[in-house]
Amino acid sequence: MTPGRLFGETFVTLFVIMDPPGTLPVFLALTSSMTARARARAARQAVLVALFVIIVFALFGQRILDYLHVSLPALQGAGGLLLLLVALDLLTGREGPPESTEGVNVALVPLGTPLLAGPGAIVATMVFVKRADTLADRLAVAAGIVAVHILLYLSMRFASTLHRLLRDSGVTLVTRIAGLLLSAIAVQLVADAVRAFVTGDGP
Repeated sequence: MTPGRLFGETFVTLFVIMDPPGTLPVFLALTSSMTARARARAARQAVLVALFVIIVFALFGQRILDYLHVSLPALQGAGGLLLLLVALDLLTGREGPPESTEGVNVALVPLGTPLLAGPGAIVATMVFVKRADTLADRLAVAAGIVAVHILLYLSMRFASTLHRLLRDSGVTLVTRIAGLLLSAIAVQLVADAVRAFVTGDGP
């Protein structure tokens, strides 16, 4: 496989999994009480955290999981449960301030991980890294990863414009929709993890 094709497959796969447009409702919901400046900072932090997690698992993912005796389905199930907790808060209107006095920062969790750098993105990255045999292949995979994260940042960075258009009532509606979608994603992650455990597809 040529580096160009490997870049294309990496970019398209991660774009579909991480879904920059699809992150906007959840991002708006979790940052609804932030100022535009704080929301821009949250976008930057979330993307940097996601990129860091993806890079770490690209380089050391299998070693980390093997050392901890954790399977990919277990990682997927844990991510799904965490997202489900966030989704329930969004659905019931208990999302609260994104950054509390206790130092909780939604840009790190759940935005950075597991929403952006979730089990699907981690597994896909590990697969592409294994397929990269030459330096050019590795650079192509790295370029694909960086390109997707740039799009993620741009989509969230300009979410403030959408926030101004929707106003508070619109953001509340988006929050409920985001909670519903996020709960569906979470349940699917848990279901896939259970199926992998039952069928023995995990490593």
